[in-house]
Amino acid sequence: MTSQSGTEVKDPGSRIRAGRLRRLGEWCARHFITVIVLWLIALGGLQGLNGAFGGTYSDNFSLPGTQSDDGARVLGRHVPGAGGIGAQVVLYDARRPLTGVRSRIDQAVGSLRTLPHVLSVTSPLPSAPNAPPTGALTPDGRTGYIGVQFDANPTSFGGSYLRGVDAAVEPLRAAGVQVEYGGLLGELARPVPADLTSEAIGFAVAVIVLLIGFGSVIGAGIPLVTALVGVIVGVSCLGLIAAATTFASVSPTLATMIGLGVGIDYALFLITRHRQRLMDGADPVAAAGLAVSTSGRAVIVSGCTVIVALAGLYVSQVSFIGKLGVAAAVTVVTAVAGAITLVPALLGLAGRRIDRYWVRRPVAEGEPAPAPNGVKRGERTKREGRTKREGRTARAGRTTRTDRPEPAGGEAHDGWHRYARRVERRPWWFLFAGLVAVGVLAIPLFSIRLGHIDDGADPTSFTDRRAYDLIAAGFGPGANGPFILVVDQSAVPAAERPALASRLGRALTDVPDAASISPLRPTTDGQLLTGTVIPSGSPQSAGTTTLFHHLKGDVLPGAVSGTGATTYVTGTTAAMEDFLDLITARLPLIIGVVVALAFLIILFVFRGLLVALKAAVLNLLSIAASYGVVVAVFQWGWGGPSLGVSGTVPIESYVPMMMFAIVFGLSMDYEVFLLARVQESWLRTHESRGSVALGLEITARVISCAALIMVSVFAAFILSDNIVVKMLGLGLAVSVLIDATIVRLLLVPAVMTLLGRSAWWLPRWLDRILPRLDREGEEATPYRRSVSGGRPGAGVQGPPQ
Repeated sequence: MTSQSGTEVKDPGSRIRAGRLRRLGEWCARHFITVIVLWLIALGGLQGLNGAFGGTYSDNFSLPGTQSDDGARVLGRHVPGAGGIGAQVVLYDARRPLTGVRSRIDQAVGSLRTLPHVLSVTSPLPSAPNAPPTGALTPDGRTGYIGVQFDANPTSFGGSYLRGVDAAVEPLRAAGVQVEYGGLLGELARPVPADLTSEAIGFAVAVIVLLIGFGSVIGAGIPLVTALVGVIVGVSCLGLIAAATTFASVSPTLATMIGLGVGIDYALFLITRHRQRLMDGADPVAAAGLAVSTSGRAVIVSGCTVIVALAGLYVSQVSFIGKLGVAAAVTVVTAVAGAITLVPALLGLAGRRIDRYWVRRPVAEGEPAPAPNGVKRGERTKREGRTKREGRTARAGRTTRTDRPEPAGGEAHDGWHRYARRVERRPWWFLFAGLVAVGVLAIPLFSIRLGHIDDGADPTSFTDRRAYDLIAAGFGPGANGPFILVVDQSAVPAAERPALASRLGRALTDVPDAASISPLRPTTDGQLLTGTVIPSGSPQSAGTTTLFHHLKGDVLPGAVSGTGATTYVTGTTAAMEDFLDLITARLPLIIGVVVALAFLIILFVFRGLLVALKAAVLNLLSIAASYGVVVAVFQWGWGGPSLGVSGTVPIESYVPMMMFAIVFGLSMDYEVFLLARVQESWLRTHESRGSVALGLEITARVISCAALIMVSVFAAFILSDNIVVKMLGLGLAVSVLIDATIVRLLLVPAVMTLLGRSAWWLPRWLDRILPRLDREGEEATPYRRSVSGGRPGAGVQGPPQ
């Protein structure tokens, strides 16, 4: 048909091009039995393969090229057994000195030496009554520790290895000596994390939210089923990948956390679109196909954005960090696959019975207005279509538009509609309120201190925490994280080595933040000088970090300057400090890469320069606010003890990096779904303010419910005994809450309204070189050109022809 001005207008009721996604959705809905059976086979098969061949998880990682790693290698070459990974078997006897059970200690030391992977074992007792003390026994003789050096991280040995350690120290326990495992050996002895409680709580809250938000029992169950299936399949795949490479122990928990959140969200967005089509009178199979070709496309874009953000972690050049991103990305992939295949299959199975069981009157994307008396919903939809097509009049040689965006499903002016119009009328007020809220929450970020959380923050039910407390009480808190000094004097002439040792001795006198520094002694081959530094504070204290940098950068290099000697500060705590320095130096690069990639994805999909820039900037603001909350809770101690954290702790060095990649990716979910609806209306009407209000009105209910579900899933993991998991759980929960409320309901609509038509501006040269990605709805949503016959604003793309 043509308008009176002669400009061709596409009929909204014209034939819709059936694309691949739509055909996929319809096929899955029509052949639901086949799809469900295939998923069940994958579920059972991968679970079985994972049980038979799956790998284990451990925090076994190295930092090649760092001075602590180089120092450990140098020490290992000259002192066999000294260059491995150390752990402690801590002994305490309240009744008598440990010398009273010398025979039992000697027996335990001998048994430990016979275990696999053990390089050396040192007893806390002197070799003879008149021999000098070893430094591993307190003056009262009641507390001591057996030092064990392993050839690899003991957390990678598995639970069966621990039974051998238990058998070796059993004579001491039989004699009434308290035996605890410290360091990495203690981490191996930690109980297996029971995250099923967290998952159950997250599921329970999700059920309640879905039932209250949408009313339908079956509609609430489908997202939960598909998310659970996707997570189980994804974690099973991760276990099989772990058989070939090492993943951190937190990896399956992180994968489960992310997989549940995005799995429920993705399924929810498809189901709400499908059910709206059913309410409009569409056939169930066709409705499922349309849902996959519209919201399913947004799911794919969102999933790709999350995966790209997680892949950005490899910019850190630390495999430990990059693999955490891979672990989370695996369940994101299975969540997307489940959303575009299993969800339409279950929708085909449910058919029109999806709303048969309900706890309140079911609703979908918007609150549909009741059809006029005597008019069926399908007939009403057709009449509205004809009214809109005919709602144009020629005036003064041009066309005047009368099809202002309408609320979803009809004329109903519910709460979200009124709110959307209020934002449209007063955008500056909403922008100001959102910026103030984000700014206040972000204040603690300016005092953030990255570090490594030591065993002193763990629950007292952990053996490594009890070992930590025994060592801190007997030797001081710094004894839990000593530094090993290594001076390679192989390039120094023999005649000059005494003078070098004297210079080092003077330099290591009265070093700030050091409780004690042992004299540097030569190794048996005379090529190295080694000693031990006990910090004044705990391993996670700021003073220990200051001491490390002072020793590494000032004291040792200054003492050997001009001699040809090389110095190292090594040990477990030194490796953690090097890891912290590495992460801190590369965090800005990771942020820049992830922001740039996400900016490009939004630009490709929505083809609006300011839209993409706005998305990047506002997401940065929401992440800053979530960082501030994490700092206030854990570093400032505002509520940390109530979460099971002993005292205040620094922010684990890699948590901000992980949070940034995950949050930036997840926040794009809501950005894509909101912008897709705004652009859909904009391309149809070219009214910027009304399109923003309509997009907010349609998506507000779904985004709010989806965000509340994701918040509950993440927040449930605060119950974990792992401090890092607690930190990630709180940080992700808060960030999603901020993003879905302050950012998505205040800042985004306010900024989009203020930008108006310029939001979709794109320079012509950039328009020509950008690849064209099919955005949500281009296969299923009818379009028409601007009725004035020209481009709808510079750089704004007309519909495909």
